[in-house]
Amino acid sequence: MKLLYITNQICGAGGLERVLSIKTRYLAEEFGYEVHIMTINQEGLSLFYNFSEKLIYHNFNAEGNTLQYFLQYLSGLRKVVKTVKPDIISVCDDGLKGFFVPVFTGKPCKMIYERHVSKKIEATSDTPTFLSKLTEDIKYKLMHVGAKKYDKFVVLTNGNINEWKLDNILVISNPLSFSPEKTSPLNNKKVLAVGRQCFQKGYDRLLKSWQKVSHAHPDWKLEIYGKINENEDLNALAHDLKINTTISFFAPIKNIQEKYKKASVYVMSSRSEGFGMVLIEAMAHGVPCVSYDCPHGPADIITDGVDGYLVPNGDIHTFADRIVKLIEDEPKRKEMGKNAVKKTQLFAPDIIIPQWDKLFKSLIE
Repeated sequence: MKLLYITNQICGAGGLERVLSIKTRYLAEEFGYEVHIMTINQEGLSLFYNFSEKLIYHNFNAEGNTLQYFLQYLSGLRKVVKTVKPDIISVCDDGLKGFFVPVFTGKPCKMIYERHVSKKIEATSDTPTFLSKLTEDIKYKLMHVGAKKYDKFVVLTNGNINEWKLDNILVISNPLSFSPEKTSPLNNKKVLAVGRQCFQKGYDRLLKSWQKVSHAHPDWKLEIYGKINENEDLNALAHDLKINTTISFFAPIKNIQEKYKKASVYVMSSRSEGFGMVLIEAMAHGVPCVSYDCPHGPADIITDGVDGYLVPNGDIHTFADRIVKLIEDEPKRKEMGKNAVKKTQLFAPDIIIPQWDKLFKSLIE
Protein backbone atom coordinates (compact mmCIF):
# COMPACT_ATOMS: atom_id res chain seq x y z
CA MET A 1 0.00 0.00 0.00
CA LYS A 2 1.22 3.47 -0.89
CA LEU A 3 0.98 6.21 1.79
CA LEU A 4 1.59 9.92 1.28
CA TYR A 5 2.16 12.12 4.33
CA ILE A 6 1.55 15.81 3.66
CA THR A 7 3.42 18.11 6.05
CA ASN A 8 5.12 21.49 6.07
CA GLN A 9 8.60 20.43 7.20
CA ILE A 10 10.07 17.50 9.13
CA CYS A 11 13.51 18.96 9.90
CA GLY A 12 12.62 20.51 13.27
CA ALA A 13 13.05 19.22 16.83
CA GLY A 14 9.35 19.20 17.72
CA GLY A 15 6.96 16.48 18.79
CA LEU A 16 5.31 16.11 15.37
CA GLU A 17 8.66 15.47 13.70
CA ARG A 18 9.64 12.92 16.35
CA VAL A 19 6.33 11.07 16.03
CA LEU A 20 6.51 11.00 12.24
CA SER A 21 10.04 9.62 12.37
CA ILE A 22 8.87 6.72 14.56
CA LYS A 23 5.57 6.03 12.82
CA THR A 24 6.89 6.12 9.25
CA ARG A 25 9.86 3.93 10.19
CA TYR A 26 7.61 1.21 11.59
CA LEU A 27 5.16 1.43 8.70
CA ALA A 28 7.93 1.19 6.09
CA GLU A 29 10.25 -1.31 7.77
CA GLU A 30 7.90 -3.50 9.82
CA PHE A 31 4.62 -3.33 7.92
CA GLY A 32 5.94 -3.01 4.37
CA TYR A 33 4.20 0.20 3.35
CA GLU A 34 5.62 2.40 0.59
CA VAL A 35 5.82 5.69 2.47
CA HIS A 36 6.15 9.09 0.80
CA ILE A 37 6.51 12.43 2.61
CA MET A 38 5.74 15.83 1.07
CA THR A 39 7.53 18.87 2.49
CA ILE A 40 7.73 22.58 1.67
CA ASN A 41 10.90 24.72 1.52
CA GLN A 42 13.06 22.00 3.07
CA GLU A 43 15.72 21.64 0.40
CA GLY A 44 19.22 21.61 1.91
CA LEU A 45 17.99 21.40 5.52
CA SER A 46 19.20 18.48 7.65
CA LEU A 47 16.80 16.33 9.67
CA PHE A 48 16.96 16.58 13.47
CA TYR A 49 15.54 13.08 14.00
CA ASN A 50 16.52 9.83 12.28
CA PHE A 51 14.01 8.92 9.58
CA SER A 52 14.00 5.56 7.80
CA GLU A 53 16.12 5.26 4.67
CA LYS A 54 13.14 3.59 2.98
CA LEU A 55 11.11 6.80 2.88
CA ILE A 56 10.61 8.70 -0.38
CA TYR A 57 10.64 12.50 -0.14
CA HIS A 58 8.96 15.14 -2.31
CA ASN A 59 9.87 18.77 -1.65
CA PHE A 60 8.87 21.96 -3.43
CA ASN A 61 9.32 25.66 -2.72
CA ALA A 62 6.55 28.16 -2.01
CA GLU A 63 7.51 31.79 -1.44
CA GLY A 64 6.36 35.40 -1.86
CA ASN A 65 3.25 37.11 -0.53
CA THR A 66 0.21 35.20 0.69
CA LEU A 67 -1.36 34.81 -2.76
CA GLN A 68 1.93 33.81 -4.42
CA TYR A 69 2.66 31.30 -1.66
CA PHE A 70 -0.81 29.78 -1.91
CA LEU A 71 -0.68 29.39 -5.70
CA GLN A 72 2.77 27.75 -5.50
CA TYR A 73 1.55 25.50 -2.69
CA LEU A 74 -1.50 24.49 -4.70
CA SER A 75 0.60 23.69 -7.76
CA GLY A 76 3.23 21.77 -5.78
CA LEU A 77 0.65 19.81 -3.80
CA ARG A 78 -1.27 18.71 -6.89
CA LYS A 79 1.92 17.73 -8.69
CA VAL A 80 3.12 15.55 -5.79
CA VAL A 81 -0.27 13.81 -5.46
CA LYS A 82 -0.40 13.19 -9.21
CA THR A 83 3.17 11.80 -9.19
CA VAL A 84 2.79 9.52 -6.17
CA LYS A 85 -0.76 8.25 -6.88
CA PRO A 86 -1.20 7.22 -3.22
CA ASP A 87 -3.76 4.78 -1.86
CA ILE A 88 -4.10 6.93 1.25
CA ILE A 89 -3.11 10.51 2.05
CA SER A 90 -2.50 11.51 5.68
CA VAL A 91 -2.28 15.24 6.34
CA CYS A 92 -0.12 16.45 9.25
CA ASP A 93 -0.54 20.22 8.87
CA ASP A 94 -2.11 22.10 11.79
CA GLY A 95 -2.59 25.25 9.70
CA LEU A 96 -5.84 26.22 8.00
CA LYS A 97 -4.68 25.06 4.56
CA GLY A 98 -4.23 21.51 5.83
CA PHE A 99 -7.98 21.20 6.39
CA PHE A 100 -8.72 21.81 2.73
CA VAL A 101 -6.33 19.36 1.06
CA PRO A 102 -9.34 17.23 -0.05
CA VAL A 103 -10.74 20.30 -1.82
CA PHE A 104 -7.39 21.37 -3.29
CA THR A 105 -6.66 17.91 -4.72
CA GLY A 106 -10.15 16.76 -5.71
CA LYS A 107 -9.83 13.92 -3.15
CA PRO A 108 -8.35 11.27 -5.48
CA CYS A 109 -8.09 8.66 -2.69
CA LYS A 110 -8.99 8.01 0.95
CA MET A 111 -7.77 10.82 3.21
CA ILE A 112 -6.92 11.12 6.90
CA TYR A 113 -6.31 14.29 8.88
CA GLU A 114 -4.01 14.02 11.91
CA ARG A 115 -4.51 16.72 14.54
CA HIS A 116 -1.39 17.01 16.68
CA VAL A 117 -2.32 20.10 18.73
CA SER A 118 -5.18 21.38 20.85
CA LYS A 119 -7.50 24.10 19.58
CA LYS A 120 -5.97 26.28 22.31
CA ILE A 121 -2.70 26.39 20.32
CA GLU A 122 -3.88 29.65 18.73
CA ALA A 123 -3.93 31.50 22.07
CA THR A 124 -1.21 34.12 22.57
CA SER A 125 -2.58 35.69 25.74
CA ASP A 126 -4.46 34.67 28.88
CA THR A 127 -6.80 37.63 28.21
CA PRO A 128 -7.60 37.59 24.46
CA THR A 129 -9.18 40.63 22.81
CA PHE A 130 -12.63 40.60 21.21
CA LEU A 131 -11.05 40.77 17.76
CA SER A 132 -8.67 37.87 18.40
CA LYS A 133 -11.54 35.73 19.73
CA LEU A 134 -13.68 36.59 16.69
CA THR A 135 -10.83 35.73 14.31
CA GLU A 136 -10.26 32.44 16.14
CA ASP A 137 -13.97 31.55 15.99
CA ILE A 138 -14.10 32.17 12.23
CA LYS A 139 -10.96 30.13 11.70
CA TYR A 140 -12.33 27.15 13.61
CA LYS A 141 -15.65 27.27 11.78
CA LEU A 142 -13.68 26.97 8.53
CA MET A 143 -11.61 24.14 10.02
CA HIS A 144 -14.78 22.23 10.90
CA VAL A 145 -16.01 22.57 7.33
CA GLY A 146 -12.73 21.10 6.04
CA ALA A 147 -12.51 18.42 8.74
CA LYS A 148 -15.80 16.84 7.63
CA LYS A 149 -14.38 16.20 4.15
CA TYR A 150 -11.84 13.69 5.48
CA ASP A 151 -12.58 9.97 5.75
CA LYS A 152 -11.07 9.95 9.24
CA PHE A 153 -10.07 12.76 11.59
CA VAL A 154 -7.50 11.35 14.01
CA VAL A 155 -6.80 13.02 17.36
CA LEU A 156 -4.41 12.05 20.14
CA THR A 157 -6.58 12.16 23.26
CA ASN A 158 -10.14 11.67 24.46
CA GLY A 159 -10.27 15.35 25.36
CA ASN A 160 -9.82 16.25 21.70
CA ILE A 161 -13.05 14.42 20.85
CA ASN A 162 -15.02 17.01 22.82
CA GLU A 163 -13.12 19.82 21.11
CA TRP A 164 -14.14 18.76 17.61
CA LYS A 165 -17.41 16.81 17.94
CA LEU A 166 -17.07 15.12 14.54
CA ASP A 167 -18.70 11.91 13.32
CA ASN A 168 -15.50 10.81 11.56
CA ILE A 169 -13.23 11.26 14.60
CA LEU A 170 -10.91 8.57 16.00
CA VAL A 171 -8.35 8.53 18.85
CA ILE A 172 -4.88 7.06 18.26
CA SER A 173 -2.24 8.13 20.79
CA ASN A 174 1.35 8.96 19.95
CA PRO A 175 3.85 6.08 20.18
CA LEU A 176 6.68 6.18 22.70
CA SER A 177 9.91 7.44 21.14
CA PHE A 178 12.29 5.04 22.85
CA SER A 179 12.46 2.26 25.43
CA PRO A 180 15.48 3.01 27.63
CA GLU A 181 17.40 0.11 29.09
CA LYS A 182 18.24 2.14 32.19
CA THR A 183 15.98 4.51 34.09
CA SER A 184 16.95 7.52 36.17
CA PRO A 185 18.24 6.77 39.69
CA LEU A 186 16.25 9.85 40.79
CA ASN A 187 19.07 11.00 43.06
CA ASN A 188 20.26 14.07 41.15
CA LYS A 189 19.02 17.44 42.33
CA LYS A 190 17.67 18.29 38.89
CA VAL A 191 14.22 19.15 37.59
CA LEU A 192 13.77 18.98 33.81
CA ALA A 193 11.49 20.56 31.21
CA VAL A 194 11.67 20.03 27.44
CA GLY A 195 9.97 22.12 24.75
CA ARG A 196 10.34 25.26 22.67
CA GLN A 197 9.98 28.64 24.32
CA CYS A 198 6.56 30.08 23.48
CA PHE A 199 3.39 31.28 25.21
CA GLN A 200 1.73 27.87 24.87
CA LYS A 201 4.46 26.08 26.86
CA GLY A 202 3.85 28.34 29.87
CA TYR A 203 7.44 28.73 31.02
CA ASP A 204 6.53 32.10 32.53
CA ARG A 205 4.23 30.17 34.88
CA LEU A 206 6.91 27.57 35.55
CA LEU A 207 9.44 30.21 36.58
CA LYS A 208 6.97 31.72 39.06
CA SER A 209 6.44 28.28 40.59
CA TRP A 210 10.17 27.64 40.60
CA GLN A 211 10.71 30.78 42.67
CA LYS A 212 8.87 29.08 45.53
CA VAL A 213 10.66 25.76 44.97
CA SER A 214 14.07 27.41 44.77
CA HIS A 215 13.46 29.33 47.99
CA ALA A 216 12.77 26.05 49.82
CA HIS A 217 15.50 24.05 48.05
CA PRO A 218 18.20 26.37 46.65
CA ASP A 219 20.49 23.39 45.95
CA TRP A 220 18.10 22.02 43.28
CA LYS A 221 18.41 23.14 39.65
CA LEU A 222 15.84 23.54 36.87
CA GLU A 223 17.00 22.82 33.31
CA ILE A 224 14.87 23.75 30.28
CA TYR A 225 15.76 22.36 26.84
CA GLY A 226 14.08 23.74 23.74
CA LYS A 227 14.29 26.26 20.92
CA ILE A 228 15.29 29.62 22.40
CA ASN A 229 12.90 32.52 21.78
CA GLU A 230 14.31 35.86 22.87
CA ASN A 231 10.84 37.42 22.62
CA GLU A 232 9.75 35.33 25.59
CA ASP A 233 12.40 37.13 27.68
CA LEU A 234 12.70 34.25 30.13
CA ASN A 235 16.22 35.17 31.21
CA ALA A 236 14.99 38.60 32.27
CA LEU A 237 12.08 37.04 34.17
CA ALA A 238 14.48 34.65 35.93
CA HIS A 239 16.58 37.63 37.03
CA ASP A 240 13.51 39.56 38.19
CA LEU A 241 12.41 36.56 40.26
CA LYS A 242 15.98 36.15 41.57
CA ILE A 243 16.15 32.51 40.44
CA ASN A 244 18.71 32.96 37.65
CA THR A 245 21.35 31.01 39.59
CA THR A 246 19.15 27.90 39.85
CA ILE A 247 17.78 27.78 36.31
CA SER A 248 19.43 27.17 32.92
CA PHE A 249 18.13 27.36 29.34
CA PHE A 250 19.54 25.16 26.58
CA ALA A 251 18.91 24.74 22.86
CA PRO A 252 17.45 21.38 21.68
CA ILE A 253 19.82 18.41 21.74
CA LYS A 254 19.45 15.13 19.85
CA ASN A 255 20.34 12.86 22.75
CA ILE A 256 17.73 14.19 25.17
CA GLN A 257 17.54 10.70 26.71
CA GLU A 258 20.73 11.45 28.65
CA LYS A 259 19.01 14.43 30.30
CA TYR A 260 15.98 12.36 31.29
CA LYS A 261 18.34 9.84 32.92
CA LYS A 262 19.84 12.59 35.09
CA ALA A 263 16.53 14.18 36.14
CA SER A 264 14.65 13.40 39.34
CA VAL A 265 11.45 15.30 38.49
CA TYR A 266 9.93 16.32 35.16
CA VAL A 267 7.65 19.37 34.85
CA MET A 268 5.22 20.41 32.13
CA SER A 269 3.72 23.88 32.51
CA SER A 270 1.88 24.08 29.18
CA ARG A 271 -1.30 26.11 28.80
CA SER A 272 -2.41 23.57 26.18
CA GLU A 273 -1.03 20.47 24.48
CA GLY A 274 -1.90 18.14 21.64
CA PHE A 275 -0.71 15.18 23.66
CA GLY A 276 2.36 15.74 25.81
CA MET A 277 4.95 13.49 24.19
CA VAL A 278 7.59 14.64 26.67
CA LEU A 279 5.56 13.22 29.55
CA ILE A 280 5.71 9.64 28.30
CA GLU A 281 9.38 10.10 27.39
CA ALA A 282 10.20 11.20 30.95
CA MET A 283 8.00 8.49 32.46
CA ALA A 284 9.73 5.83 30.34
CA HIS A 285 12.93 6.86 32.11
CA GLY A 286 11.24 6.41 35.49
CA VAL A 287 10.95 10.15 36.13
CA PRO A 288 7.73 11.21 37.92
CA CYS A 289 6.01 14.20 36.32
CA VAL A 290 4.23 17.28 37.59
CA SER A 291 1.94 18.68 34.91
CA TYR A 292 -0.89 21.12 34.57
CA ASP A 293 -4.16 19.41 33.68
CA CYS A 294 -4.32 21.44 30.49
CA PRO A 295 -6.30 20.71 27.33
CA HIS A 296 -5.43 18.07 26.24
CA GLY A 297 -3.20 15.10 26.96
CA PRO A 298 -1.83 15.06 30.50
CA ALA A 299 -5.03 13.59 31.97
CA ASP A 300 -4.84 10.74 29.43
CA ILE A 301 -1.26 9.99 30.49
CA ILE A 302 -0.88 10.72 34.22
CA THR A 303 -2.90 9.12 37.00
CA ASP A 304 -2.78 11.80 39.69
CA GLY A 305 -0.93 10.70 42.81
CA VAL A 306 0.05 7.35 41.29
CA ASP A 307 2.61 7.96 38.53
CA GLY A 308 2.76 11.75 38.72
CA TYR A 309 0.77 14.81 39.70
CA LEU A 310 -1.92 16.67 37.77
CA VAL A 311 -2.40 20.28 38.87
CA PRO A 312 -5.39 22.52 38.02
CA ASN A 313 -4.36 24.54 34.98
CA GLY A 314 -2.71 27.79 36.07
CA ASP A 315 -2.50 27.02 39.81
CA ILE A 316 1.09 28.19 40.24
CA HIS A 317 1.22 27.59 44.01
CA THR A 318 -0.04 23.99 43.91
CA PHE A 319 2.33 23.31 41.01
CA ALA A 320 5.24 24.43 43.19
CA ASP A 321 3.95 22.41 46.16
CA ARG A 322 3.85 19.21 44.10
CA ILE A 323 7.45 19.71 42.96
CA VAL A 324 8.52 20.31 46.55
CA LYS A 325 6.68 17.16 47.67
CA LEU A 326 8.60 15.03 45.16
CA ILE A 327 11.88 16.68 46.17
CA GLU A 328 11.31 16.07 49.89
CA ASP A 329 9.72 12.59 49.71
CA GLU A 330 12.30 10.34 48.03
CA PRO A 331 10.38 7.06 48.64
CA LYS A 332 7.28 8.59 47.02
CA ARG A 333 9.39 9.88 44.13
CA LYS A 334 10.80 6.42 43.46
CA GLU A 335 7.44 4.69 43.84
CA MET A 336 5.89 7.08 41.32
CA GLY A 337 8.86 6.57 39.00
CA LYS A 338 8.29 2.80 38.93
CA ASN A 339 4.58 3.29 38.26
CA ALA A 340 5.42 5.76 35.49
CA VAL A 341 7.52 3.17 33.64
CA LYS A 342 4.62 0.69 33.78
CA LYS A 343 2.19 3.29 32.42
CA THR A 344 4.29 3.93 29.31
CA GLN A 345 3.81 0.34 28.14
CA LEU A 346 0.39 1.50 26.91
CA PHE A 347 2.14 3.74 24.38
CA ALA A 348 4.69 1.26 23.01
CA PRO A 349 4.99 1.35 19.19
CA ASP A 350 3.98 -2.32 19.12
CA ILE A 351 0.64 -1.22 20.60
CA ILE A 352 0.11 2.04 18.69
CA ILE A 353 1.35 1.38 15.12
CA PRO A 354 -0.93 -1.65 14.53
CA GLN A 355 -3.85 0.72 15.17
CA TRP A 356 -2.70 2.76 12.17
CA ASP A 357 -2.25 -0.38 10.09
CA LYS A 358 -5.80 -1.42 10.97
CA LEU A 359 -7.15 2.03 10.05
CA PHE A 360 -5.40 2.12 6.67
CA LYS A 361 -6.63 -1.34 5.73
CA SER A 362 -10.19 -0.58 6.84
CA LEU A 363 -10.29 2.46 4.54
CA ILE A 364 -9.10 0.50 1.53
CA GLU A 365 -11.31 -2.57 2.00
